[in-house]
Amino acid sequence: MEPSRFFRAAVGLMAVAGGVAMAAPAQGPVDVAAADRDLERPPSWSVPSPAAVRGKVFAWLEARVAAGTSRREETAAVEATWPENATATADEDLLDRVIDVLARVDPRAAEMRRAALAGERGPADVGWLAGPAIDPFQRDAVRLWLGRERVRQGRFDEGLSLLADLDLAAAVDPAALLFHRAACQHWLLESDVAVESLDRLLERAGEIPVRYERLARLLRADIVALEDESLDHIARRMRDITRRLDLGRAGPQTLAVQDGVIESLDKMIDKIEQQQQQQQSQSSGGAGAAGGRSGNGTPMDDSRIAGGKGPGEVTKRDIGDGDGWGKLPPHEREEALQQIGREFPAHYREAIEQYFKRLASGEEKRP
Repeated sequence: MEPSRFFRAAVGLMAVAGGVAMAAPAQGPVDVAAADRDLERPPSWSVPSPAAVRGKVFAWLEARVAAGTSRREETAAVEATWPENATATADEDLLDRVIDVLARVDPRAAEMRRAALAGERGPADVGWLAGPAIDPFQRDAVRLWLGRERVRQGRFDEGLSLLADLDLAAAVDPAALLFHRAACQHWLLESDVAVESLDRLLERAGEIPVRYERLARLLRADIVALEDESLDHIARRMRDITRRLDLGRAGPQTLAVQDGVIESLDKMIDKIEQQQQQQQSQSSGGAGAAGGRSGNGTPMDDSRIAGGKGPGEVTKRDIGDGDGWGKLPPHEREEALQQIGREFPAHYREAIEQYFKRLASGEEKRP
């Protein structure tokens, strides 16, 4: 059986797409009080204002002009679309706005964005981000945006590799960084770090987007309640294997997850078999004790053939010795076959029919 068919039976928990909106109601009670207690400590991060983000963008542009890698006209064009006194709207995404500017000025960022939005499955060409001449602001903004897109596409391994070590204090959108990092960790069943990311995100509950806050509480309650090596835990790993195979990721990492699932299933089967054996031993022990108490109420002292009072004779019956032995009348044979069909699987009926045919042809002889 192909692994993709075997593991396709896993059931998904959350759908992260189109902005990572909540797609289903909560399946159980959420410990809101516990989450609120966590929020009592001072937040460890802050939400940057649109003006602060704009300031970083134009500082980056001025640095490029000074280095001769950009023209002053490009900065003026950006300023025309993003004036200093612009007011942020409720649905404005600052990260998208930043990437628009980066793509307008840097062709490499433009190609990266085009390929990501087109859903190309190959690895993104982001090697240029590691160059020494890349400004940290541009590097981190591109990685954050691309990591978010990878999460929306269900490519959690790639998303986490982009988001894992980003600096929260320097992020253009720290709420998006924490949420999408936690989404990757939740899917990949990295429970401890997922809870840590979600707790930090909820430090700013009320300031972050509502979709982040609500889904973060659901994800936290879900991952805390998940038990390692439980059937639910195994099913989620099987679901992750299905995702990897659908993306064409059948390499060593996927094989390692498959081996882990098989090992967990073997352990679970062994545990069930041991429980059944214990139950059978207890049942047979109880039956033996009950049998030992029958008769005179005590078991036999030694293992020996018990004496019997019967003569050991069996009443002989005349079953005839003609050619018709073993042949039922047609109506009785049909009634027997129908009874077999009702009480046993179909192949039993077929076996009995063949037996009757051999009897009729003389192939079967009575003992």
